[in-house]
Amino acid sequence: QVQLVESGGGLVQSGGSLRLSCAASGRTFSNYAMGWFRQAPGKEREFVAAINWVGATYYADSVKGRFATSRDNAKNTVYLLMNTLKPEDTAVYYCAARESGTYCSPLSYAYWGQGTQVTVSS
Repeated sequence: QVQLVESGGGLVQSGGSLRLSCAASGRTFSNYAMGWFRQAPGKEREFVAAINWVGATYYADSVKGRFATSRDNAKNTVYLLMNTLKPEDTAVYYCAARESGTYCSPLSYAYWGQGTQVTVSS
């Protein structure tokens, strides 16, 4: 098992940046591929970004070129750097961990953090 805690959310102006962190504990962090998802009120949870066991990254089309995810296995932490934020990026952002499966599917992720709110003002 692994426990995940997100941090770094907040209120930012349109065009600004935020960096989210996801701190993991409980098991060997490097065994997990990590994903970022977000959920706006009344909307389904959607894929944002993922990073696999060896650092390959994947992004939703809606954030490609603006967001970047990275991992520091020594710190058991995954990051999501969000640049050029838009009001439509407003959501609760979740990190998640998987040991196998498809990077963009929530069903592949067995462990989830509690989420951190990101609000982008226009």
